Amino acid sequence: MSSISKYKVLTKAKESFSKAEFKNALEQFASVLQNFPNSKEAYNGVILSEMAMSGEGGAEALFDYYEMLKEEDTDQADEIMGDILQNIDGTLEKLSEVFATPLRDRLELEDGILYQDFKNIIDSGEAFRETFENIMFSTRVIITKKEDFVDFLDNLIENGFSDMALSYLESALSSYPSDEPLRKLLKKLVKKG
Repeated sequence: MSSISKYKVLTKAKESFSKAEFKNALEQFASVLQNFPNSKEAYNGVILSEMAMSGEGGAEALFDYYEMLKEEDTDQADEIMGDILQNIDGTLEKLSEVFATPLRDRLELEDGILYQDFKNIIDSGEAFRETFENIMFSTRVIITKKEDFVDFLDNLIENGFSDMALSYLESALSSYPSDEPLRKLLKKLVKKG
C-alpha cells in the first residue's frame, strides 16, 4: 500500500466515523494500522471506533476534539489523544474491576455495612440505639432498597434519633413528596416530637 492510499483510507475512515458508521470506520482504521503499524492516527481511530461501537458516550466528542487538535499540530494531537485514550482505557479497566467485585466486597472497601447486615445484628438481640451509635462514627449504613430505607427511618424515630430521621425525611420528601410510607413516617415523627 502506498502512502497516498494510506491518507485516502484514513480520510474515508474519518468520514465513516463522522456519519456514525463506526463499523466501517473501525475496519478502515484497522486496515491502515495493519499496513502502517506505527500510524498513531489509525491506532487512535481504532480505539475511538471501538468505543463508539460499544456505546461509550464520549467517543464522538473525543473524535471531534482530536480533529480540532490535528488542525493545529498533527504530531502533538496524536500524542495528546493517545494519552487521553490510554488514561480512559485504564480508568475503564479499573471501573470494570470494581463492578466485577461483589457488592459486599465493595462495601468493605468503602467502609460501609449493608443495612441488611446491620438488621441481622439487631435481630440477633443487639439494641438498635447502642449498635447504631457504635457504628455511626466509624462506618456508613448502606441502604439499597426503599423498604430498608423506610425501616431504617422508622427505627431512627423509635430510638430517639428524631433530628437525623427528620433530615433524611426532608431530603427524601423533597424528591418524592407524595410517597405514602415517607409521609406516614413524617406524621409519626411529628406525634413523637
